[in-house]
Amino acid sequence: MWLKICVFLTVAFMASEISAQQATINYRCRCLCPNTDSNDTKAKQYTGIDVLPNQCDCDNVVLPQMNLTGEKAQGYCLRCDCKYENRNTTIIYVVVIIVMWIISLLVVYMLFLICLDPLLNKRVQNNYTEHTNEEEMPGGSEGVSHAMGVRSNVLNRVGHQQDKWKRQVREQRRNIYDHHTMLN
Repeated sequence: MWLKICVFLTVAFMASEISAQQATINYRCRCLCPNTDSNDTKAKQYTGIDVLPNQCDCDNVVLPQMNLTGEKAQGYCLRCDCKYENRNTTIIYVVVIIVMWIISLLVVYMLFLICLDPLLNKRVQNNYTEHTNEEEMPGGSEGVSHAMGVRSNVLNRVGHQQDKWKRQVREQRRNIYDHHTMLN
């Protein structure tokens, strides 16, 4: 079910990307000029969208927006820094999709572990009672099928590793917070 939802979201995202790709601009001319106000020290940014790379300068981007002419315009343009910028939105979309897939896989894995945790905790309690009952039962009682035994074995190994990890975490916390030392 999660896979179907992820595939649907990916297809919807790609469809919106195709329609939005026409609306996005992959290139621009950006000019940073000093602000004309003497109180503000920040540079002012001017952006030209339909400017060719060879026309990315103050005369074609800044002056049409400011309506400056003559000597004042030339003095202002000397202090402007114009750069032509080009980006690839397809790579940006692919990276976003990959990150969304990784996050969704981690969420599914987390939900799997949350669902598995009660089974492991139940196993720890039932395993102890089964062990004590094993000695009291007459010999040769094989009531558990092979598949159930394999499942129980896998759960035992996972549970043992989880218990070992929890002990290590408790020991690390105790050493760091109580003894102010770190483990090697």
